[in-house]
Amino acid sequence: MNMNVISNTIRFLGIAVLIVIGSTTASAQLDRVYDKSGDNVSGTVTQVRKEGVVLKRGGSTQEFVSGDILKILHEGDPSALTKGREFALDGQYEQALDELKTINFDSLPREVIKADAAFYLVFSEANLALAGKGSKEEAARKLFAFAARYRDSWHFYEAAKLLGDLSLALNDTGRAMTYYRSLMNAPSEDTQVESIYLQGLVNLKKNENEAALAEFEKVIGRNAQSTRTARLQTLANAGKAVAMAQSGDAEAALELVKRLIADLNPTDVEMAARIYNAQGASYEASGDTEGAVMAYLHTHLMFSLQPDAHAEALKRLVELWPQVGKPERAAEARSELQQRYPGF
Repeated sequence: MNMNVISNTIRFLGIAVLIVIGSTTASAQLDRVYDKSGDNVSGTVTQVRKEGVVLKRGGSTQEFVSGDILKILHEGDPSALTKGREFALDGQYEQALDELKTINFDSLPREVIKADAAFYLVFSEANLALAGKGSKEEAARKLFAFAARYRDSWHFYEAAKLLGDLSLALNDTGRAMTYYRSLMNAPSEDTQVESIYLQGLVNLKKNENEAALAEFEKVIGRNAQSTRTARLQTLANAGKAVAMAQSGDAEAALELVKRLIADLNPTDVEMAARIYNAQGASYEASGDTEGAVMAYLHTHLMFSLQPDAHAEALKRLVELWPQVGKPERAAEARSELQQRYPGF
C-alpha cells in the first residue's frame, strides 16, 4: 500500500477518535440534582425556571419540580460554593457566609451557578436575622433583590417563603400573608399545603382564631401523599390547639396537645417548639399558670434554635413569671428577648 495512503488513513482515524472522545466529553453528566426523597440524578441542567429544572441525560430529559429539589451540584461550582451550600443546608449559617463571601461572582462560568451562590448568601443572612443575628429589614431587602434579579431561579419560592418569615417576625402580617399566599402558585403540592399552613399562622398572629382554624383544618383534612405533608398536618394540629385555647376551648386544646406530645419526635426542633408553645397557651387558657410556665420554659431551654417559637416563649415568660412569684426570672427573660430578638 502506498505510504502516503497509510499515513492519511492513520491521520483520519486519529481525528475520528478525537471527535468521538470530544463528543463523549461534551455529553458527559455534568450536574447532579438531589431531591428531598433522598435520590439524586446526574446529567446536564439545560433549563431553569422558578417551577423547577430540566436535566438532560443522554438523549432524554427529566423535569424536577422546585419544591422537590434539595440541592443541585453544578459543573463549574467553586469549592467555596460547594462548602457554603452544605453549611447553609446544615443550618451553619455563619460558616456558610465565611465561604460564600469569598466567591468572585464575575469569575463564575454559568448563570445558574451565580444564582445558586446569590441565593445561599441571602438565605444564610435571612436565617441569621431571624435568629436575632442581623437586621431583618436588610435581610428582607436583599432577598427581594435576589427574587427580582433571578426571577427564573428554582429557589424563587424558597425566597418568597423566607420573605414571609421575615415579614411575620417584623409584625408585618399583611406583607407576610402576601408572600405566603404566593406559594400557592408553586407546582409542588407540598409547597401549596405549606402555604395554607403558613396563612393559618398569620391569622393566629392576628388573633383571628376562626380564620386560623379554617386554614389548619384544610391542612389536617388533606390525604397526605408525602412525609412532608404529614409533617405539616402535625404542625397544623399544634396551631389548631393554640387557636382553640385562644378561643376559650382549653380542655379540648390540652387533650389535643397531649396526643401530639405522645407522638413527638424531639429531634424536630420546629415541631417540638410549636407543640410545647401550644401546651403553654392551653394551660394559660385553662388558668394553670404554673403549667404554662413549665411548657414555655421547655421551649426556652430545649428548643431555642427555632427563633419565632423561642421568642414567643420568652414573651409569655415575661408575663407569667411574676404571676408565680418570680419577677427576677421575668427580668432575665425580658433581657434575653430584647438582646436576641430586638423589636419582637
